[in-house]
Amino acid sequence: MTAMLADDAYGVVTEPATLTLQRLLPGPIDRVWSYLTDGELRRQWLAAGAMEEKVGAAVDFVWRNDELTDPPGTRPDGFDAEHRMTCEVTAIDAPHSLSITWGSTGGVTFTLEEKGDEVLLIIVHRRIEDPSVLLNVSAGWHAHVDVLEARLRGTRAAPHWDNWSQLRAVYAERLFD
Repeated sequence: MTAMLADDAYGVVTEPATLTLQRLLPGPIDRVWSYLTDGELRRQWLAAGAMEEKVGAAVDFVWRNDELTDPPGTRPDGFDAEHRMTCEVTAIDAPHSLSITWGSTGGVTFTLEEKGDEVLLIIVHRRIEDPSVLLNVSAGWHAHVDVLEARLRGTRAAPHWDNWSQLRAVYAERLFD
């Protein structure tokens, strides 16, 4: 396994209102791709929802973050037990890249690059104009990818909500101080 500095796990604002997060995960690439596209596997780290792997396909994401880790941690005020959002596949090149719409933002692109036995996951979330949304999204992607990494490595993830809350405080300092 390639060692990564702790700071490498954090997302960075790579251009105005764009978050880029990179994480080196255990491969092979097809396994990581399945965790992006298979609704049952994606449910284990992000959100459920069947996805047809073609441009124009709708994806109904269903978040149940209380189910991601055991224990789930303390859900912050303002978050519900379930959240839903319909997205659309805008580009796909299996198993290397997937782009989808994402609410009122400019969309998300997942890119997978083989690095020996590992896979570099790059998430680029564009046009997050509202600073409070950028803060929540930054902590959210980081916390969800922490769960994905633990699943792929066969380890136990930190309680999701507690991790998210801690990461949100860190991102507030990193992005806005």
